[in-house]
Amino acid sequence: MSVNSSSPAARFNTRAQRWQAILNRDPAADNQFVYAVKTTGIFCRPTCAARRPLQKNILDFDSPQAARHAGFRPCKRCRPELSDNGLASATIVTHLCREIEQNSEVSRIPNLADQFGLTPARLRRLFKKQTGMTLKAYTLAQRAARLQLQLQTGNSISNAASRSGFNSPSRLYSESNQLLGMTPTRFRSGGPQTTIRFALGSSTLGAILVAATDLGICSILLGDDPEILLRDLQDRFPQAELVGSDVSFQKHVALVVGLVENPKLGLELPLDLRGTAFQLRVWNALRKIPPGKTLTYTELARCLDIPRSVRAVASACAANPLAVAVPCHRVVRLDGSLAGYRWGIDRKAELLSREQSPQAQSPSRSVKR
Repeated sequence: MSVNSSSPAARFNTRAQRWQAILNRDPAADNQFVYAVKTTGIFCRPTCAARRPLQKNILDFDSPQAARHAGFRPCKRCRPELSDNGLASATIVTHLCREIEQNSEVSRIPNLADQFGLTPARLRRLFKKQTGMTLKAYTLAQRAARLQLQLQTGNSISNAASRSGFNSPSRLYSESNQLLGMTPTRFRSGGPQTTIRFALGSSTLGAILVAATDLGICSILLGDDPEILLRDLQDRFPQAELVGSDVSFQKHVALVVGLVENPKLGLELPLDLRGTAFQLRVWNALRKIPPGKTLTYTELARCLDIPRSVRAVASACAANPLAVAVPCHRVVRLDGSLAGYRWGIDRKAELLSREQSPQAQSPSRSVKR
């Protein structure tokens, strides 16, 4: 089969063409060939910023593997063996994830980067491109998981801090609300001192449960049966102390019910979002979708710069514990049809209808149950 003359490979299949690409530092030549310098024993990308060698001192190879086989070493400046989309990148990220799972200490990242022959900045970019998460977010998520395990197995707080990658217990306490949702002492004792206020009510979309910690609203659940909603809350916070609402909390409930009746209003109350680092990233993106607008799951994944993670994005939407306040109802299938909704397709359709209606008033009809 002949090679298309317009393809990158066809442009760099002669020594003269390759030498010209080296002189021009042509980006199109990257991943097409590498060149080795006989006087240094090093091979480089065509775009390497190092001083250009003399033409008589270079050899060109079709691949980094061929250059290595010939006895040359990869350049530490241009990293010719790494491809942002290739197997090498996936291998590095996989190995990096395992390293972080073993020791989730952020300060080790420069050492890890050096281990892979990368700068810390390039390692961070590579990790985010491959996983859709920042390296810091993944590291903190692993640290939180390690901390929970250490506290649950009866370790003292100082030991748990040390084994989880914290330099001191004081640093652990300063980050505990973000990582655990409570103080380490409360978590270690099963969280019995965590108080969650809740209220059950009704709306034109059926039964509604609103719950909040001291940090903000942690659950907004919709359904047909109030008892099922309460069991859902108990299952999610099995060790917490659930307390019925008081007069002050009823004001919060009224605001949430008002949001359900008219989703265009938005919610000014603070939220206590608890999930994995990936889930939090998706939920924060959902909150940026304007009322009356929709995105497909594919578009949402692209907005998050993780186009290959559509299923993971859909799973994060399905795990959303805050109906309407985190508007997962604004995400639809690729063809515009309504995909599954934790609180029912009819409710999803009604919420979208209310947002797209020119009248900003509470609807009077109920959804089908």
